Amino acid sequence: MKKKIKIKILILTLLLAMSMIVGCTARDNNKVNPPNNVDNKNGENENGKEGVGEKAEDAVEDAGKEAKDKLDAVTSASIVDSNTGFKNAISKNGTWIICTLKDLTFDEDLVLDGEFKNGKQDEKGNDIIQRKIALYEQDENRTVTKRYSLTAPKLTINSPNARIQSGTFKGDLYVSAPNFELVDTKVEGNVYFTSDEAKSTFKMDDKSSVSGKQELVK
Repeated sequence: MKKKIKIKILILTLLLAMSMIVGCTARDNNKVNPPNNVDNKNGENENGKEGVGEKAEDAVEDAGKEAKDKLDAVTSASIVDSNTGFKNAISKNGTWIICTLKDLTFDEDLVLDGEFKNGKQDEKGNDIIQRKIALYEQDENRTVTKRYSLTAPKLTINSPNARIQSGTFKGDLYVSAPNFELVDTKVEGNVYFTSDEAKSTFKMDDKSSVSGKQELVK
């Protein structure tokens, strides 16, 4: 009987000791500290598997890559030659500049949506907000070499500081955001402003034209 009691005590002692070891190991892993059997040079343990130290470094690198990818997604251009690509590019999940490679025609209404940064800063160090639909191609000297047309029943401008440049839009524009511009662009249709601010901040250079009306509609 005494032997059985001693055996039970020994088993309980071993179980308690094991639980303490497991608890310490879990806490150490949460600190992302490499275990003793990790080779710091190559991040492999004695069994040839990836160690905790390398995983920590990879996590930092992945976080940096993810941040860079997000920045690139915001500041890079979308070069599109399809209706699907164009619709994705002008959405709130698109890019700040959308460059077309051919004439595009839609039988549905379009919306330029979202607020985007162009990757530059002003004199005060503030990020510059801009959106641009580029209906042209250019050479290394930034000379326009080809112009394209965009056709849709209606294009609504919800992105602030947006512009359409160096091409032709065939349809009606509905401007709901401030500081919209037409640069070297022909509009074969009407331009409707949905607010006083949108109308008062609208600009059009001398190379641009609007064949229809320009009026406020609320």
